[in-house]
Amino acid sequence: MPKKKPRKLIPTFKDETQEQEFWSSHDSTDYVNWSQAQRVTFGRLKPSTQTISIRLPEALLDDLKRLANKRDVPYQSLLKIFLAERVAQELRSLS
Repeated sequence: MPKKKPRKLIPTFKDETQEQEFWSSHDSTDYVNWSQAQRVTFGRLKPSTQTISIRLPEALLDDLKRLANKRDVPYQSLLKIFLAERVAQELRSLS
């Protein structure tokens, strides 16, 4: 059985720049036992977005902008909220 090589201690960094410089020139396997690592999910991270183009009737867009103005939110944000609510509703009805 191969002998385990002792892990080096991770130094203390005074700022993020110093830490970035350190890790860009050192191998993390000398400091961390990755075989014991666990997968983690960050559920509250902002999801990535994709730009799309959608054609809407002017009257519908005007109504959306008016509603958004009353709520003091950007109309595109309000549209995303409306879409998310409706998609969730449709998915629930499929269950």
